[in-house]
Amino acid sequence: MAGVPTVGVEEEFFLVDPVTSRLVDCNGAVADRGRATGVDVVSELTRYQVETNSRPERDMHRLRRLLAASRRGLSAAAHSCGVAVLAAGVCPTPAPERGPAAISDTSRYHRLAETHGALAFADPCCGCHIHVEMPDRATAIGVSNHLRPWLPVLLALTANSAIHDGVDTRHRSWRSVLWGRWPTAGPPPVHRSPEHFDETVRMLIDCGAILDEASLYWDIRPSAHHPTIEIRVSDIPATVEETVLLAALVRALATTARWAHDAGRPAPEPQFLDMAYRCAQHGGMDGTALDPMTGTAVTPTQMLDRLLATVRPALLATGDDIIVRELSRTIARRGGTGAARQRAIYTETKDSARVVRSALLPTPERPSARRAPAPDT
Repeated sequence: MAGVPTVGVEEEFFLVDPVTSRLVDCNGAVADRGRATGVDVVSELTRYQVETNSRPERDMHRLRRLLAASRRGLSAAAHSCGVAVLAAGVCPTPAPERGPAAISDTSRYHRLAETHGALAFADPCCGCHIHVEMPDRATAIGVSNHLRPWLPVLLALTANSAIHDGVDTRHRSWRSVLWGRWPTAGPPPVHRSPEHFDETVRMLIDCGAILDEASLYWDIRPSAHHPTIEIRVSDIPATVEETVLLAALVRALATTARWAHDAGRPAPEPQFLDMAYRCAQHGGMDGTALDPMTGTAVTPTQMLDRLLATVRPALLATGDDIIVRELSRTIARRGGTGAARQRAIYTETKDSARVVRSALLPTPERPSARRAPAPDT
């Protein structure tokens, strides 16, 4: 697979009590246990969250095995600490008391909380970030410009946060709505060059919107630490299969965008991108979508079909066409997106704890009804 860009994945998860299905603030203990057993896991912004990181892979089948092993290892580490791991964009059950004490104990996270206040701890969110290898920053920025119109359909496809705080939000990606309150959340602006990008970053730092380049929360950004472009638009998928499908489509989109950039084609100008986002947040793959280029109302399936037609040459070039078809069928058999499955359970039961239990990572053995561990101190 020489010449095929590598892909790396970051997945964020909640930690919950396996009996009450409520959030538990013990990410330090779980991260320590996970690292001791070989899982690449770190604490996230709040004490209720952890993040796993995969090594870069070219082959999607290997990535699938790697992510499955990572989730198994994380679940085992959490289980040994008396908690379970939840794969959902927001927590479906009512949250514990929100306050600064929920922030993980790192200097950076404390600075974020000091700067942004309740944004940092009021409504924790879990997403999935896909890194695609790029030759240089200039190419990454050009690829970002070409990728922007496809962000809403990726969001709709991965929506997994319909139930929050014990209620049906009537949205499929409530995480995206909540996350959109942060400065720089959402689609990035078009940048003409790396120098133009750096000017924007300096302006955002100078006005206090971000702490540094790592605080850019755009749904596409060139990595500040790796030779990659990072696509950050999606909720955390409920299953490995959904994450791998996302990774394959993102790499195909990035490859297609790079071909367009290298050929000197101008980046598209999606005039209706913000409204297309709103449609994706609200309807996911079940409602009405909006073509961000024309402003025409379409079905989400039509937008997905357009995406697949656009990236088909790239899927063939990377060898991912077969696994994309296979995973798409698997997800359809399971009832569609995570949000669709959440709403089906909640509509039938009106029980947000049942929604949580449906999205827990499998455990090495059936979770026992023991009390969760004391919070990290």
